[in-house]
Amino acid sequence: MPSPSSDSQRTFLTAERALQLMKAYGSSACPRSYEVWYTYASGHKPLMNDAVKRIITEHGTLSEADIEAIYDAHLNPHRHAAEAESASASVLTEIDEVMAMIDLALGSTAKYGQSLEALSNDLAGPVNRAKVREVVSSLVLATKEAASTNQTLDARLKETKSEIEALRETLEAVRVEALTDPLTGVSNRKHFEETLVHAIEHAVQQRSPLSLIVLDIDFFKRFNDTYGHLTGDQVLRLVGVTMRETVGSRATLARFGGEEFAVVLPDTPLEAARIAAENLRQSIAGRELVKRSTGESLGKVTVSAGVATLREGDTAVSLLERADQCMYKAKRLGRNRTVTDAEDVGAAGGTSPVAPPHRFLQAAP
Repeated sequence: MPSPSSDSQRTFLTAERALQLMKAYGSSACPRSYEVWYTYASGHKPLMNDAVKRIITEHGTLSEADIEAIYDAHLNPHRHAAEAESASASVLTEIDEVMAMIDLALGSTAKYGQSLEALSNDLAGPVNRAKVREVVSSLVLATKEAASTNQTLDARLKETKSEIEALRETLEAVRVEALTDPLTGVSNRKHFEETLVHAIEHAVQQRSPLSLIVLDIDFFKRFNDTYGHLTGDQVLRLVGVTMRETVGSRATLARFGGEEFAVVLPDTPLEAARIAAENLRQSIAGRELVKRSTGESLGKVTVSAGVATLREGDTAVSLLERADQCMYKAKRLGRNRTVTDAEDVGAAGGTSPVAPPHRFLQAAP
């Protein structure tokens, strides 16, 4: 097991690599540039690394403007709020402009009505050909003006519809990113808690089955202590990728703890959930972990899985606790296996590991 000094040495090596990259491809040594290059060297933000590589391939260097853009897109802790505020302000501006156009159209319609009324009054008295020609000419002119205003309004409404749709997509992307674990690409704890509460409410209302899978990576601390946190992150990403590739689209996949994952399965009875958990467990165990920097094989990653299905009177807390207990029984039985709440989760011998007092859940209002 490496000493704390080993972890410290890894951070210094990452820092040295960041400085080398900054000298080779950067335009300045400002703190923000260092933050971008240090994150790049650590490998913690794969999407950011892809963006950096694209710019380097095209231009051969990262300008200060590139650094600012990358920081805002991938590292700025306030970017979600800023994007949401900007989109909301744009929506309000669009609405104000549309309301102004509608007021203009209403004014044009009222003016057109007044013109028709005046022309009608003109025709009420004695008329001759010249009078009729004058009235018809006035009517044609008023109609053209009203039609022009309506065409302008129609074009503006179409333009606004397109702009608001683009803003809606921006807000949705911000919302999804705010609910996603950036390391693994699955839902974060906040989204998991909200989804589980809503899924239980729906299952109770529809009298439909609901199951929950809880996964915990076996010997995860050993990976971290032996190979370092970068490799630990690689293990977490491997599990996230396998979950996305293996589990059906209706499920909600989440990372809700350090090495703990969950799958919410609506309309799924216990046996079907057990099969899904087994497929996922076997898929993870079937993949070999390779250290990126050296190509060294680090062996297999395994998980212990617990499966629970919704019972009468269950809350999000009680359902998750039961799935947790099943997962810890799988640990006690030797790891790399699946246990369901159809079994007596307290029956296995042994005292380690033991499920901790539960740490769930004040669901977000």
